[in-house]
Amino acid sequence: MNFTSFADLRAACLDLPGGHPAASAAVAQREGHLTKPPGSLGRLEELVAFIAHWQGHAPPRLEGAEIIVFAGNHGVTAQGVSAYPAEVTAQMVANFAHGGAAINQLARAGGARLNVISLSLDNPTADFTLAPAMTEAEFLAAVAAGYGAVPAGADVVILGEMGIGNTSAAAAIAAALFGGRGARWAGRGTGVDDDGLARKRLAIDRALDRHAALLNEPLKVAAALGGRELAAILGATLAARRQNIPVILDGFVCTAAVAPLYKLRTDTLAHALAGHVSAEAGHRMLLDELRLKPLLDLNMRLGEASGAAVALSILRAALACHTGMATFAEAGVSDKPADEGTEKKVG
Repeated sequence: MNFTSFADLRAACLDLPGGHPAASAAVAQREGHLTKPPGSLGRLEELVAFIAHWQGHAPPRLEGAEIIVFAGNHGVTAQGVSAYPAEVTAQMVANFAHGGAAINQLARAGGARLNVISLSLDNPTADFTLAPAMTEAEFLAAVAAGYGAVPAGADVVILGEMGIGNTSAAAAIAAALFGGRGARWAGRGTGVDDDGLARKRLAIDRALDRHAALLNEPLKVAAALGGRELAAILGATLAARRQNIPVILDGFVCTAAVAPLYKLRTDTLAHALAGHVSAEAGHRMLLDELRLKPLLDLNMRLGEASGAAVALSILRAALACHTGMATFAEAGVSDKPADEGTEKKVG
């Protein structure tokens, strides 16, 4: 799908389908008959209903799990905000292609197809301390690339990124949308030292001041302060919502990428799960702002969809219990609570 202007994209972000309440109700009904006390599997039960609600299937399906990693380069690396040079982005993309990265192993372990999409790596975004990171046309092209990357009929889409300098972009977007300065949102990213962290915070503050006139327009914030891979994640998340496909988001960068959608319409991310809360400073705060509750907290900060890919295994576990457990009737187990003072048969 091509977008001709910020206004055109904004209209698409506001025109969203709902889910399928009948499917989630059917899941809840079956859960009530499985051989366990009601609610005893906790959030696993909620996850099955969530997937069914968006897919429109009861039980839901996870055969077609798609991991999409977008890669982009950032001009702000000229400000010394990263511990690694920009060349590492392309080098890591090559590593993905050869199957040598963490996400390759996690995709294989989780039974998901991995698609890595590079976005003009030889043409970094502008240094956002000096100019908008992307023009309107560049931003819309990246959004369209992400939108078109979501395959029709996918059961779940797992989103991630690779881009040296992109935690600076993420922190800048978070600050622009939710307040605060670089000191609130910037973390060490790839592992910058104290001087690097100070440069990163200063770069974000300079960007906020330079682009102050745009801060009440979420899509323009994404263009001025973000990156192509962040814009593509926004587009993919929008496409998944418009196709009723549930999404698992990765870490801080991925979450910041979709934050403009939330600011446009607070239920835009109703189809999205936070795969994990990363160790990157600011991620937990940002998840709280977006009202997203992470599935995992493993102190991860790698990016490349790694935390979200691990979270896919949680969804598979939830679905396995829902579809594989016997009902009380099938197992010949009483589903009636025992009288007080007598032993219950289940629990």
